[in-house]
This record gives sequence, structure tokens and C-alpha cells, in this order.
Amino acid sequence: MQTSLFLLIVEIAGTIAFAISGIRLAAAKNFDWFGAYVVGLVTAIGGGTLRDVLLGTTPFWMQNGWYMGVTGLSLLFVIVFRRQWVRLNSTFFIFDTIGLALFVVIGMQKTLMFGYPVWTAIIMGTLTGAFGGVLRDILINEVPLIFRKDVYGTACIAGGLVYWGAMLCGCKPEMQQVPHETVYQSQDACGQIQLANPCN
Repeated sequence: MQTSLFLLIVEIAGTIAFAISGIRLAAAKNFDWFGAYVVGLVTAIGGGTLRDVLLGTTPFWMQNGWYMGVTGLSLLFVIVFRRQWVRLNSTFFIFDTIGLALFVVIGMQKTLMFGYPVWTAIIMGTLTGAFGGVLRDILINEVPLIFRKDVYGTACIAGGLVYWGAMLCGCKPEMQQVPHETVYQSQDACGQIQLANPCN
């Protein structure tokens, strides 16, 4: 019961974080509020939808409408604090990183529940965490961040490997905070030093 509640809290937090990151960028691009809502929703559910399609199951948001509501609340939050959010570039990075870290863990856990090996779970966790951001960037006519400065894929894989290590050590499900922290710290470090593609 505690594990299910913990996972629900993680999923809600990840949805809010990704929705805010999408809405914030859409607002900066002068989208209207409906457009911003759509971008936020796609950011929040895009990765999980691709994961569920590949796993051969009904996409999660079709079975529970609270994702729509949470995205709506995120939109209201951004509306209230719009001037502050649009001016601060760091706010996008913070919320995007939080969403990425949380959704990598969710994607891995769901894949493992379907009986797939760990290497598949790491790939699915990466897709869950990163694909929503790819769709977001396409919608706002930007080159996806995963193909630019921020090493999304590396951070996701690092978190996945830590999760695998925690499993091998017999850690409890609540220990998923450790890989979440690994993804977050990896992204944060890259953001601090502005790590770029060496080809640039």
C-alpha cells in the first residue's frame, strides 16, 4: 500500500513538473492558453504514451482523467506567475529535470512489471522521460533538447543503471529516490557547466 501511494505521488509530481516545463516554454513563445495547455499535456503524457504502445497496453492517460486535471492546474499556476516564469530561464530547466528524473523511474518500473529484462527497462525509462520533451520542442518549433546541449539520454541511462544496482542489492521500492536523484544531479551538473556536444 505504501509503495502504491509512493508511486502515485511520484507520478503526480512528474506530471506537474513536465506540464509546467511545457506550458512555460509555450508561454514564452506567445502561445495562447489553449495552445500552452496542449503543449503541457503532450509534454506530460508523450513519453508514457510511447512506452505503453511499445509494451502493448492501453496508454495510461486513457484510464485515468486526472492527468488532464493536473495539467490544467499547472496551467493556472503558470498563468498566476507568468511574468516570473518567463523571465527566469532556470525555471524551465529545473522543472524539466524533475520531470525527467521522476518519469525515468516510472517507465522502468512499469516495464519490469511486464516481465521485460533490465536493459529493456532502461530504454523504456529513457523514452518515458525524454520523448515528451521531444514532442514539446517539435510543437514549439525548436530542435529537441535531447539533440542539443543537455545530455538527457546520458542522465536517463545513469539513473537506470543505479536503479538496476539498487535492485541487485535487494533495496526496497522506495529506494527509487536514489536513481531519481542520480538523474536529477546529472542533469543539474550539466546545466551548471553548460555541457555541449563536442562537435559544436
